[in-house]
This record gives sequence, C-alpha cells and structure tokens, in this order.
Amino acid sequence: MSTGTLIIVIIGALCLLFGILYTKKSTLRVAVGLIGAILLIYGGYTYGNIQPVPQIETFDVGNKLKVTYPVKAVQVLSPVDGDTIKCRILTLGVYPEAHDKDIWVLLEPSDEKFYPQSDDTNTSYKEDGQWQVVTRFGGDEGETYHLIVYEADDSASAFFSETIAKWKAANDYVGLELDEIPEGAVEIDRIKVTLGRDCRGVH
Repeated sequence: MSTGTLIIVIIGALCLLFGILYTKKSTLRVAVGLIGAILLIYGGYTYGNIQPVPQIETFDVGNKLKVTYPVKAVQVLSPVDGDTIKCRILTLGVYPEAHDKDIWVLLEPSDEKFYPQSDDTNTSYKEDGQWQVVTRFGGDEGETYHLIVYEADDSASAFFSETIAKWKAANDYVGLELDEIPEGAVEIDRIKVTLGRDCRGVH
C-alpha cells in the first residue's frame, strides 16, 4: 500500500471513529462520519486498483510423438526432434513403470553450456508413467538447442536444485560446463530444436 493511500485510510478511520463516538452535535457527527466512510471506500478502491497484476507464465506445447507401449525407457514425446519451438514450451515424456530416478531436462544452446530446467527448483513432475517440465529458452531466432534428458540420483538432483536456487538469487544464469554436471546424472535422451522467434529478454 502506498503512503498516500495509507494516509487516506487512516484519516478515514479517524473520521469514522469520531462520527461514532462524538455525541454533542448530531449534524457534525453525521458529516464527519460520512466523510470517513467515503475516505475508507476510496482508499480501499485505490489500493485494489494499484496492486500489480501477477504475471502468469504461459507456455506452448509442440508436436508430439505417439507413445509405444509398453514403455521401456525414459523418452521425450514433445517437442520432437527437429521442431521449431517458441520461447516457453512444456516438455513432455514417458518413463517405464519401474523407473525410480529423478528426471531433469537440460538445455544446451550455442554457448555450449548446460541449463537445468525446472518449474521452481524441483525435478520434472512425474505421475503414472508420464513426466513434464516447463522449458524456457532465451536465445535468438533460428538458434539451435539440444534438449537433453538426464536421469539423476538424489545427489545430482540436489546439485541441480541448489544451482538453480543460486542463479535465481543472483539473477545470473551462467550455465554449467560439461565437467560440472555430476556423475549421478546420466544422459538418456537428446533432441535438437530451433527457436522460431527471438526469445532474449522474455520472462
């Protein structure tokens, strides 16, 4: 709440309180109380209108492969290899029934560094043989990315989560070198996609 709005609300509350408690002149009491009520309503209306509207992240879903059952390995279903994609997409895949490792998607753009993808700092969401994660691109139109899927043990997952948390806190997403990827993360699938528009500065 801004200082001006806060002052209006305080004055309105005092006027309303005066109108309730003052008993000598009924006309003055009603007038001041009415002013207080109007100020409170105005302050509340102003506060409601100046609040920033939360930005809701939107994403697209690319082309999708048909699932072949039974699923025998972790696999990317969408996007598909060679897709032209937008700045924010939902990467979808499947995993076999007995799979008990975490699944992470890492992007490798033209700088040849690796960027773990996450809805916050968590692993890809898994349920009933399917997994997904919102994947964010920040490069130039026509830039090629490798979208790489890793299986990760607990230690590797913790490393990726902590890395994302540090980048977010510093607002500096520097990427990982290949030799920084922990041994507990094993590459299991990889596709190549191309940006269909300029995504730099898109949040």
